[in-house]
Amino acid sequence: MRLSREDLPGALALTVTGRAEPPSLRMEMTDGRRMLLRQDGRAVLLARVDADRDGVALLRRAGYRSPLPPLRADEARRVPDRRHGYAGLLADAPDGPLHDGRWLLAERSTLPYGAWRRELPRTWPEAYLDWVAGWNGVVPLRPLSAADAPRVKAYRRQAREGVLPPVLLWWVSAFDGWVVLDGHDRAVAALAEDQEPASLVLMRGADDATRASVLAATTAYYEERMAALAPEEESARRMLARSFGAAALAVPYDEEATRAWPIPGGPAEWDALMLQFRHEHDRY
Repeated sequence: MRLSREDLPGALALTVTGRAEPPSLRMEMTDGRRMLLRQDGRAVLLARVDADRDGVALLRRAGYRSPLPPLRADEARRVPDRRHGYAGLLADAPDGPLHDGRWLLAERSTLPYGAWRRELPRTWPEAYLDWVAGWNGVVPLRPLSAADAPRVKAYRRQAREGVLPPVLLWWVSAFDGWVVLDGHDRAVAALAEDQEPASLVLMRGADDATRASVLAATTAYYEERMAALAPEEESARRMLARSFGAAALAVPYDEEATRAWPIPGGPAEWDALMLQFRHEHDRY
């Protein structure tokens, strides 16, 4: 596998080539609005979109593994370049989500309003993502620890000192939200200290051809609008030029929908897994 990097303001663009597919951690889909998240051959999350598309029902099971190794306290205090550090760890991870193509790893000091506090499912194993209410939040892939758990208390000290490493999130377009790849306890610690968890967001980026097409269409649109202005409309020309500049600068950050693979056994496999998930849950 080869990984090339391009620094952008506030983000890192990654181009992955030669990666075996499908990746260990991947979304899969089948008929009937059924989805699952699989890691190393084992389903760790089942999801189904409502028939009226009002939201998504989730059921998770224990066993998800972070693709990043545990971060030591001394590493947190050195405050390295987290984008490059996390990118290298993701590239080396045998059970992460990277597949061939362009990716973006972007810094987020905040998420949309309520994403962490109002729309973070704290129930386990079930959760419901209410799209009617405008859900756009974060899905944990393991039960959240208590705010006074020993590991969380150590992270709370780092949060107070301003050296808490960011949470690693993965944008999953089928959910219209994020899943936590790494940093569940760090997120709990930041929230316990009344802080918004800083995060790095991994998302699939638009490829070269798509970005070139978007830029060409954007340029043509603004050129047409500029040509329609009278020569004396200088103020409007300046405003249009600034608007075009902002649109052009955003093109390198364009993202694609999260890629999903077919569930090999189709709806029958998903239904069997649902029965297995519920049986495992009922035993505890």
